[in-house]
Amino acid sequence: MAHEAFLKLAIEEALKGIRRGEGGPFGAVIVKDGKIIGKGHNTVVKSHDPTAHAEVNAIRNACSNVKNHHLTGSVMYTNFEPCPMCLSAIYWANIRTFYYCAGREVAEKIGFMDSHLYREVALPIEEREMKSSKINLGEMNRLIKEWDGLEGKILY
Repeated sequence: MAHEAFLKLAIEEALKGIRRGEGGPFGAVIVKDGKIIGKGHNTVVKSHDPTAHAEVNAIRNACSNVKNHHLTGSVMYTNFEPCPMCLSAIYWANIRTFYYCAGREVAEKIGFMDSHLYREVALPIEEREMKSSKINLGEMNRLIKEWDGLEGKILY
């Protein structure tokens, strides 16, 4: 299948979700070696879960299907440019290629905050809208030391 065919499947996923009233107009499929290993659409409204974006749902589906937390060698096809959360999830899943149809500017025009989030996360932490404070605790140092010395840990 060509890239366009997989992108059409991502659009079909998005249509499925919006027609069911499950969330926004977002769909994704994950392909490895020419075969679809995962798919998903936005289910934020249905699940009351702000992380239930199409790409995250597709990653969860693919990881479950292949029984691995890494999707190395896979390709993500999504109808919109991934938001910062989804882009991070794509990196965490070790997917290093994605294709999309419409950019964050289009998502913004139809009411989504992707462009704003990209601007926010690019700012130094002290300049962001969301306020945060770092508090040092000795327990944290002990936790890091224990993790650092742990034999057989699996890094991801």
